[in-house]
Amino acid sequence: MMADTGSLNFAWSQAMIAGFAAAGVADAVISPGSRSTPLALALLRHPGIKSHVVIDERCAAFFGLGVAKASRRPVLILATSGSAPANWYPAVIEASQSGVPLILISADRPPELQDCGANQTIHQPGLFGAHVRAAHALGTPFDDFDPTYLHRLAAQACEQASWPHPGPVHINQPFREPLVPAGESLAPNAPAPVRVQPPALLPDRAAIGELAADMAGKRGVIVCGEMLASQPQNEAIAALAARLNCPILAEPLSGLRFGAHDRTRLAVRYDDWLADRQFIDEHRPDWLIRFGNLPVTRRLQAWVGSVREIHAHVDPWPRWSDPANRLTHLLRSEPAAFCQAVLAEQPAPAPVDWFDAFAAREQLAAESASRDHIGVLIDEMADGSALFCGNSLAIRQLDAGSGCGEKAIHFYGNRGASGIDGNISTAMGIAEKHGSVVALLGDLTCQHDLGGLALARGRRAVIVAVNNRGGGIFAKLPQRQLPEFDAGWRTPQHIDFRHAALSFGLHYGLADDAASFSRILRHALAGDGPSLVELIVGQG
Repeated sequence: MMADTGSLNFAWSQAMIAGFAAAGVADAVISPGSRSTPLALALLRHPGIKSHVVIDERCAAFFGLGVAKASRRPVLILATSGSAPANWYPAVIEASQSGVPLILISADRPPELQDCGANQTIHQPGLFGAHVRAAHALGTPFDDFDPTYLHRLAAQACEQASWPHPGPVHINQPFREPLVPAGESLAPNAPAPVRVQPPALLPDRAAIGELAADMAGKRGVIVCGEMLASQPQNEAIAALAARLNCPILAEPLSGLRFGAHDRTRLAVRYDDWLADRQFIDEHRPDWLIRFGNLPVTRRLQAWVGSVREIHAHVDPWPRWSDPANRLTHLLRSEPAAFCQAVLAEQPAPAPVDWFDAFAAREQLAAESASRDHIGVLIDEMADGSALFCGNSLAIRQLDAGSGCGEKAIHFYGNRGASGIDGNISTAMGIAEKHGSVVALLGDLTCQHDLGGLALARGRRAVIVAVNNRGGGIFAKLPQRQLPEFDAGWRTPQHIDFRHAALSFGLHYGLADDAASFSRILRHALAGDGPSLVELIVGQG
């Protein structure tokens, strides 16, 4: 029997955290609080888990999201009771929508303090509803507990957060006081890990044979949205496009635009030539294969949605992605395995002039493109760099202007729910794993997450705040015609980014054209500390 409740709480927490470490968790994000003390102490004392202390729970959750995006491993997020875990909600939704593994541990009051007006007490079980893959409402620690129960719980939570559809898992853990152990406690023995091996999702050969026969000799396109990128996957998609003599319309977040793989079939200027009604009417594909998430831009979304005869989506995750109601084939497979299976069928390619027409339009669009801040940014970034792009106008500008190239650039974004919240914090989480990051964000997106600037301290991070004086994306939407447009949608702000940067210890630079942006950006990228570069552009 434990000598005191504080020691019991701590021993219980040590067993749980040891289980998470054995399951492969390497990072935890802690927001300070009292009720979470036993778990926070167990995390801070565990040598195999790096703990990041972040005061603001919303920033903490988005920071953990960034770490998990970059590492592709579950990350623990810990907060105290009451409204604290509710601040995770936007990041939980984003993690659920974009398939990012998070383990959310909310500390809680014990049952006798529920529903009686006790301070800092809300109903926490079920807090995140349908946005979590699983939820575990635990009881308070009890004497003579079996540590293997907590070890297995941790392994189960990590598996639930990782497969078949990565996302957040919530564990609610109540504690009775006292919360601090009475004396020193021995570290528990490291448990043997549970060997969890998800299946390799391979396509059905009969279905592939039928699809390949239907596509053979016909005109088609491959469209790649945001997905988990890898060199073998890129090579497989490129090989399939070469065999079928078709273009690959690849967004930056697909991971296909940059790298050492074959890029000769890439089409990256599609937002230019998709505006040509005559061209797209004359070049309607007979089939379309889509990998990853839905496209970002409306023109590409509309074109994808117009393909009816054969419209295939290859996706290993159990989700339905077809807002235009055009799917004819849904194949649960890893993209590389699907490509290899189709290649094995040796389908006949499209007519010789099919791909050439797209290549000619790509060349024309590239020659007429002007060098803007996106081109400057891509040129200045080093091989192997990480670039986080914000939503709204920033991701669309990146899509239209980043081009493609041989140097590896790792692109990230929060495209699950496409919000502007938590973007700086997410980028700093990516910097934690990559060693550095460049974040391309709009002015309103930066203002929405100014607290995330505190996470830039001590990191190699360059935050580019594109200041177009408000919500520039809305100037491209029908709302621009409303008389209330400026007050209700454009919402020009008057924040001083220089003061914001200096308040959080960041270097600051101001640019208003391509030449000054290139010079200031190069200086910021060469520095060791964090920088905020404000880029003044037109009204959008």
